Amino acid sequence: MGRPGPLVATRRRFWQLIAQGLPTDEVSLLVGVSLSCGRYWFRNGGGMATVSMAEPTGRHLSLAEREEIALGRAARESMRSIARRLGRSPSTVSRELHRNCQLDKTRPGYRATLAQAKAERRARRPKTCKLAANPHLQAEIQTMLEQRMSPEQISGRLPLLFPDDDTMRVSHEVIYQSLYIQGRGALRRELTRCLRTGRALRKPRRRIDRRTERPRIPDKVMIADRPAEVADRAVAGDWEGDLITGVENRSAIGTLVERVTRFTVLLHLPNSHGAAEVRDAIIAAMTDLPAHLRRSLTWDQGIELANHVQISMATDLAIYFCDPHSPWQRGTNENTNGLLRQYFPKGTDLSVHSAEHLAAVQAELNARPRKALGFYTPAEALSRLIHTGSVATTP
Repeated sequence: MGRPGPLVATRRRFWQLIAQGLPTDEVSLLVGVSLSCGRYWFRNGGGMATVSMAEPTGRHLSLAEREEIALGRAARESMRSIARRLGRSPSTVSRELHRNCQLDKTRPGYRATLAQAKAERRARRPKTCKLAANPHLQAEIQTMLEQRMSPEQISGRLPLLFPDDDTMRVSHEVIYQSLYIQGRGALRRELTRCLRTGRALRKPRRRIDRRTERPRIPDKVMIADRPAEVADRAVAGDWEGDLITGVENRSAIGTLVERVTRFTVLLHLPNSHGAAEVRDAIIAAMTDLPAHLRRSLTWDQGIELANHVQISMATDLAIYFCDPHSPWQRGTNENTNGLLRQYFPKGTDLSVHSAEHLAAVQAELNARPRKALGFYTPAEALSRLIHTGSVATTP
């Protein structure tokens, strides 16, 4: 449509903002609808746009143009005069009047709002779903979904199973739409449980990272400014750090891993894992180490390291921050955190573990032989490093 009606324009703007990653409730407020309305639109669409998100091209008549036609008609202007004022072809105005004039004797004539509503109804998408009109195709897709095939696998498999039947073709996007959008009537929504994610709503591909909108951690130095020798593991004393959290993120244990020796230090955070507590725990752990093993620390963008300047001053430790959503930039630490989940499972309360228990886990983990160390242990490698200045090739 040249310019859509208010409801269509509102829905289009709603889905455009959803696609940008904004939360549903925030989008509802921005476009001027109630929270319950916005949530209904999102849920009814299964997280997928139910109107075209493309902006109007001007090819079709807009509501404003239809209002001009109605005014010209009431003033008994000719079709050519109305078309000239609109910059349209006279045949366009003629077809519009022929299609949308009222035949009701009580209210004859042309009404712009009613004509706009009719046009929007004719252009409404989606049309009848291909799956709803093809029971055979629908049954085949349902069977494959129950066999845990993905929509993309189904779409690619159908031409192999039915090479001579062009009606047995469908894109994976149509399958997703049939599962997620209510009212299409092709596939049962319960079949979403067969998808790998099991989600009944499509999750937007990206959400806006609020951390980039305001500086949560002042004066941070990014990993791009970290010396290249740290990435090469050329010199010992460079650490990676993070928190592993418990149920509902209410408890946490700090983890520090030395990049060369893979030696792990666990930080006891029994009461809180805020910036002050993490600062004090890191300072206590790092000051126990020789100065040449305190070169740098790389952390993610967690607010728990907001006091990094104080940590750096107390320990003479250069601190660098990873890019958002880039856990591979602390790969050694991420791998170690995975090993620690054997001792501290996800979804449990981590505050129940005493400092003594953490020390025992730390000792056991550092006594595990590592392939990267030639099957020597991190404890052996660190001991050799402290006494000789190089990582051992023999214990």
